[in-house]
Amino acid sequence: METTSRVGAQAPAAEGGQQFPFARGTVDGFLRAPFPWYGLDEAFTGPRWLMRVGVAADGAVEHGSIGHGEEPSVRNEVTEDGDGERFAVVVTVASQPLRHSADGTGVLEATTVSSAAWLAGVGLLSLTWPGQLDHILRDNWLDQQTETAWVLADDLSGPEWSTLSLPVDGVPTSFHYRESEFGWVLAGSAQAGVHLGAYGRGMSAYGLGFAKIKDVSAYA
Repeated sequence: METTSRVGAQAPAAEGGQQFPFARGTVDGFLRAPFPWYGLDEAFTGPRWLMRVGVAADGAVEHGSIGHGEEPSVRNEVTEDGDGERFAVVVTVASQPLRHSADGTGVLEATTVSSAAWLAGVGLLSLTWPGQLDHILRDNWLDQQTETAWVLADDLSGPEWSTLSLPVDGVPTSFHYRESEFGWVLAGSAQAGVHLGAYGRGMSAYGLGFAKIKDVSAYA
């Protein structure tokens, strides 16, 4: 898969080895990005919050995520009335051509829609704690599922994916879409030179729309 995002895309680990990719980030990294950020469009009126950005070896911002709705817990415990968390996360990935590494010793592969699909898939997995797994077993499970997400993202034309048309800046745009017991994942491209990924639970992906964020500092 043509991507620069796999290495270093893991979220910071918290106590006990749990991954907390939804930890709030500062606005500084978002403001350093040379590309526009995307989130849900104005039809979504709920809370919005900054997550983390991903940077290359030379410090350049390559991707980042913005959350919408309820800030999720890793365990995703369901309440007594059967309702779970309702959230959607939008991942913006800079569209990068084939280029030299920061130290000049190699070539980095391009970022593609598959890059956005993998980052979204791993993001969803990192918010999932299946059954009664303890920390060690969950780490093993997460490693296995992360590799599966990588394989799936590398085959967007495969049977695990369907096609979904959603508006991006008001323009109908084709996305690759899949569902699992953990939630849903989708990925596509915007006309602004970025790839978009998204994942969520409790909110239907079919009614979503995406739009360029006018002032990301407003989310700080």
